[in-house]
Amino acid sequence: MKKLIVFSLLALFLFAGLIGCKTRDTGTQAYVELEGMKIGVEIAKTPAERAQGLMYREELCEKCGMLFVFPEEDRQSFWMKNTYLPLDMVFINSDFEVVDVLRAAPCTQEPCKNYVPKEKALYVLEVNNDTFSNNTIGKKASIVIS
Repeated sequence: MKKLIVFSLLALFLFAGLIGCKTRDTGTQAYVELEGMKIGVEIAKTPAERAQGLMYREELCEKCGMLFVFPEEDRQSFWMKNTYLPLDMVFINSDFEVVDVLRAAPCTQEPCKNYVPKEKALYVLEVNNDTFSNNTIGKKASIVIS
C-alpha cells in the first residue's frame, strides 16, 4: 500500500510538471504578455531573489520565465554564473517598453561575462533562448501580478 501511495504521488508530480510551468510556487500568479505571447513568471523582487535568479535550474518550460523587479530604473547588470540554461534577457523600462534584448549563454569559466542593456530598465524578463528577437525592442509589455 505504501508503494502505491508513493507511486501515485510521483505520477501526480510528474503529470503536473508536464502540463504547467516548471517554476517555483511563489503563491503569486503573474505573467508578462509581449508580442501576443503570455509568459508565466516567477517574481524576483528582493535582493536575495534577484541574486539567485534562475541559477541551478536544469529546465524551464516554453512559456515560463522569471521577472526581475528593481527598486529603480538603471542599466541593470546580469551574469550567468551557475546558470545552466541559455536565456534571453528582455529589458523593460518604467513605461513598459522593451529597451533591449540580450542573448545570454551559460558561464562555463570565470570571469563570467556581464550582460548590460543599452538603456535603463526597471524590469528584466528572463526566458528560454530564442523566445524573443531584437525586433521586440520598442514594443510594449504588459505585466500582471495578482
